[in-house]
Amino acid sequence: MSRIFAIANQKGGVGKTTTAINLSAALASLGDRVLLIDMDAQGNATTGSGINKALVPLSIYDALIGEAQLSRVTVHTAPAGYDLAPANGDLAGLSVVEARPEAAPPYHLLRDTLVGSEDRYDWIFVDAPPALGLATLNCLFAAHAVLVPVQCEYYALEGLSDLMQTMRKIGESLGHQLPLAGVLRTMYDSRSSLCNDVSEQLCEHFADAIYQTVIPRNIRLAEAPSYGLPVLNYSPSCKGSQAYIALAEEFRERAGGSR
Repeated sequence: MSRIFAIANQKGGVGKTTTAINLSAALASLGDRVLLIDMDAQGNATTGSGINKALVPLSIYDALIGEAQLSRVTVHTAPAGYDLAPANGDLAGLSVVEARPEAAPPYHLLRDTLVGSEDRYDWIFVDAPPALGLATLNCLFAAHAVLVPVQCEYYALEGLSDLMQTMRKIGESLGHQLPLAGVLRTMYDSRSSLCNDVSEQLCEHFADAIYQTVIPRNIRLAEAPSYGLPVLNYSPSCKGSQAYIALAEEFRERAGGSR
């Protein structure tokens, strides 16, 4: 039985999609069966995985609205080694579903879509959009826990606080308790005093929830999406690749070991 993790942060530009792609690839390289679900209408996790979002015959949106089984939507990414449920602009259609006055907002669409797929994978990651809308709420409602990438900069604690508040509200109003799987420091520059100061604050506030692995600011990591590759396939020996392999190993340990 797979475990489902939302990779989320209500603040954009924190390395959320980079983490979704590269953690998926790192775990796949260790032999785990991984599904990455792109739940952002921008489709960055899709293009960053080497899939042309304009050419996919089916997307996660088709699965969410019941037009296709998830197994028909997913594609295997090579050479990355994980399965992907792609997204494109069609996913913006969820806002139309949300606007229907005759029904309560369907927070359960993704959870229902995943039924029957759990045994096929060790890990399922959901790349949530940065805005708090129906897509993000579906990600959180479907997840067993939330992994939060945080850039060590001035507004980091504010964005993390907003997400924690949202998670509490989901627990209170929807009855879905959502634990924090961990906080990951990204785009880390040890030469920056601000970066170090924020890192210390994160460690103080979140203690054991902080991953010991830190993702550095790395040019190869930034270049890889333009080639449609995880950094592990684009530049295997760079610091970014080494960091995500270390993260995969720590993630496995925290989440209960290899499956």
